[in-house]
Amino acid sequence: MLSWDEFDKEDTDVAAKTSSPAQAAAAATLDKLDSAGGAAALEARAATASDSDAVKRAKAALNDLDIAEGLAELEGSAARVAVDEKRMINCRADLNQLVPFKYDWAWQKYLDGCANHWMPQEVNMTADIALWKDQDGLTDDERRIVMRNLGFFSTADSLVANNLALAVYRLITNPECRQYILRQAFEEAIHTHAYQYCIESLGMDEGEIFNMYHEIPSVAKKAAWGLKYTRAISDPEFNTGTPETDKELLRNLIAYYCVLEGIFFYCGFTQILSMGRRNKMTGVAEQFQYILRDESMHLNFGIDVINQIKIENPHLWDAAMKEEATQMILQGTQLEIEYARDTMPRGVLGMNAAMMEDYLKFIANRRLTQIGLKEEYPGTTNPFPWMSEIMDLKKEKNFFETRVIEYQTGGALSWD
Repeated sequence: MLSWDEFDKEDTDVAAKTSSPAQAAAAATLDKLDSAGGAAALEARAATASDSDAVKRAKAALNDLDIAEGLAELEGSAARVAVDEKRMINCRADLNQLVPFKYDWAWQKYLDGCANHWMPQEVNMTADIALWKDQDGLTDDERRIVMRNLGFFSTADSLVANNLALAVYRLITNPECRQYILRQAFEEAIHTHAYQYCIESLGMDEGEIFNMYHEIPSVAKKAAWGLKYTRAISDPEFNTGTPETDKELLRNLIAYYCVLEGIFFYCGFTQILSMGRRNKMTGVAEQFQYILRDESMHLNFGIDVINQIKIENPHLWDAAMKEEATQMILQGTQLEIEYARDTMPRGVLGMNAAMMEDYLKFIANRRLTQIGLKEEYPGTTNPFPWMSEIMDLKKEKNFFETRVIEYQTGGALSWD
């Protein structure tokens, strides 16, 4: 049994090794705490007469626990991690040691994401429900836009969340980036919740809406295009570490951040937000506005990750990879142009498919230049400058003025 009288005895060996009486006393105290704590832990594991057989077996099993085997699972050494040892992929430093940060921007995005927290039920859908039920409330073109976009987005954010949780999180080897990825995955769940909330509130056929990615070609093509970049890295046996597998991960990141979130979402966002600007479906539009704010941050994070991987692994960004990345963005742009033509075969909401095509080409140029590639649609301009205003301006109240946001975690829309 541990005696506190023994604990208080002077440890002359420790004192002799320190450079001052104060340091000697502090070192001796810590040494004794370690010894006392270790002894107390071992004492707690000793079987007692009051223990059941099950408790005794549990204690006995822990006597055989191999600590070294557990530490090996952490993929790092026992040494403290230096910032220079951290890398975006293929890092052998301990993934569980969050600090010191190497990528301050990743941690800041995590904090910003937490500050922007919102939930779908906060948005009042009363006006939307009345308008949707009114046979004369919306035109057939407007109803088509609402249904098509809820059909695509209700699946798309689930695809992104699955890709993050089942593949990307495991393969990115930087802890502060992983912290943001966890936040992003939660936000994708909120977005899927928001679409379900809109569909349920409006009394839509849930089976019809949630199966559009199977049944509507322009929606199915976008989903299929994204899924083909997930197949390889979602295999639990897949690991990075060779130029081929590292490039496979890079392709996935470009597909999901630059194309799926960076291009495929923009036609729908523009259509729904344009509807909200006309005081139609303001609840749905408000939900989409919050989602757009989140997705803008996801996109910026993904671009930073892609560029950091390029910096740390310049051999991956060869001529073939650049050409492949360019083709991915151009293919995504073409699919979104086809989606725009399908969702609005004639002019509606102050826009038409030709204007949307120009906007998507403008967006594609931005995605290309953001990862260091040349523009493929020179001279293209933005026909919807109000979309830039929505994303670029700080706002103290909701864009559609349906409510004032007075607390940060509920929204406090900021479009930095």
